Amino acid sequence: MGVVGLFLHPIQAEYLKAHTLGNAKFMITIRNELRNVGYVYMSSYQPNNSTEQILHSFGTPLSLGMEYAVHQLKPKSKIGSTPNTYSGIFGRDKFPLHTDLAHWRFPPRFLMLRCISGFEAVPTLLLDGVQIIGVGDRSTFSRALIRPRRPIGGALPLLRLYDRQQGDHGMLRWDEVFICPASQAGEIGVKKFAEHLARSEPTRILLAKQGDTLIVDNWRMLHGRAPVPVDCERRVLERAYLENVH
Repeated sequence: MGVVGLFLHPIQAEYLKAHTLGNAKFMITIRNELRNVGYVYMSSYQPNNSTEQILHSFGTPLSLGMEYAVHQLKPKSKIGSTPNTYSGIFGRDKFPLHTDLAHWRFPPRFLMLRCISGFEAVPTLLLDGVQIIGVGDRSTFSRALIRPRRPIGGALPLLRLYDRQQGDHGMLRWDEVFICPASQAGEIGVKKFAEHLARSEPTRILLAKQGDTLIVDNWRMLHGRAPVPVDCERRVLERAYLENVH
């Protein structure tokens, strides 16, 4: 797959420049792209406005606990990073493809990433998990029970790898770090999904210019990050979650 540094799908730069935030036709286009493709990429979108300013115009923000809805992502070494986090495990190495908060009963529906300081050498990686589900037997994945590797609130809830009853295309959860099989069917489903994933090539999204913005259906798309070279350590993205899109 190629690198996406401009609009890949029907959203055109001219269209965005001609429409303001909150415009009904603009939001219809956003929703259609998320439904049909699984993500929306916007090059240098409203670069002079903060992520906080534009977030509410796209949907309903989701705050995690007492934290702010918007938080920054910066490359970190394994040493000094919080244990049992991606930075603590992988440091500046490649982040594997995953869906965010896959160990939650209901992970956030949409994820927004916005470039503050970026580098073309560190693309964001995207892969349509629903396409992988479609390659195999959907019932195999929907029967696959998984659980968090660590207790949540003292419990280890049973979850489905793929819940076909949720969202537009079902709800997929995948994370090789924070979830694991919880049944024999889970072992089979996880193994088959991992095999298909290993043969798949992700799309490379360049969040390199200030304001480059990516909105992802977190129930469908897997995302990751390329390794961070030493001279790209000043990379800063801002991340936020949305319960819905207007």
